[in-house]
Amino acid sequence: MKHLIITILGCMTFIHLLQAQQLVQEKKANPLAGTCCDTDSWQPAGTDANFMAVASTKDFGSMHLPPLPYALPNPKGNMVMFNCSDGTPGKAYAIMAHHKSNNYLIVIQEWWGLNDHIKKEAEKYYDALGGNVNVLAVDLYDGKVAETVDSAQQYIRAALGSSRKETILRGALDYTGANANVYSVGWCFGGMMSLQTAIMGGSKMKGSIMYYGTPEKDAEKINKIQCDVLGIFGTQDRSIPNETVDAFADNMQQAGKKFTLVRYDAVHAFANPSNPRYNKEFGDDAFEKSIAFLKARM
Repeated sequence: MKHLIITILGCMTFIHLLQAQQLVQEKKANPLAGTCCDTDSWQPAGTDANFMAVASTKDFGSMHLPPLPYALPNPKGNMVMFNCSDGTPGKAYAIMAHHKSNNYLIVIQEWWGLNDHIKKEAEKYYDALGGNVNVLAVDLYDGKVAETVDSAQQYIRAALGSSRKETILRGALDYTGANANVYSVGWCFGGMMSLQTAIMGGSKMKGSIMYYGTPEKDAEKINKIQCDVLGIFGTQDRSIPNETVDAFADNMQQAGKKFTLVRYDAVHAFANPSNPRYNKEFGDDAFEKSIAFLKARM
């Protein structure tokens, strides 16, 4: 019996050592875990983990030149606040329809944050849709706006290391009302979150546009999508290989979802007017296709 007890204790000690070693390896793989950025014990997984692995690299940073200086003249909208389930209000730049409407377009920022460039894009969509849609450009950084690559990477790591961004988007979905018809559009980080909004929004979602955002791989999450999705990507985008986009298109088809894929011979962030590498021809064409996609579903 004594030898048996000693053997059992030895096995337990060995198991604890293995667990400790595993925790060390996980910490190295995810340095945000357990830090100040991980306030709700959120562990990056799935698209969050995939995007964090890419967004934290120098190569990804080199794809983004600092946005051109811009101040929005004569804003058409105002900042509004809405309730979120974690008790901290969310914020959005809101432009309300000329007449009462149940149609809402949620506009989602790039990794720079809710800057005046994104507010201008929100107004551009508002005007192109005839002022008949309520537009909400959500602030997923809670007021922080990056002006350099270093600060953008800091903010994106914090966002990907927390569930706050999903909490804000759920709050925005609730803000639209029970009978709302909701659409979403976003670029890069916002493109990924536009697709996630479609996943979270269920039957309220009537259309989702993702510009070069990280696709979802989880079949269970893809099955939750109840609206058509328009995906716009650049074939020269090193952050999202063409094979990844092809796989997502196949997964959507297998799940019986309607996914329209549009590709341009362009680099990452080609449709962002604040990007010094902006491609106006492709950007204008993608915008026209986006408006046509939305109008056909309104």
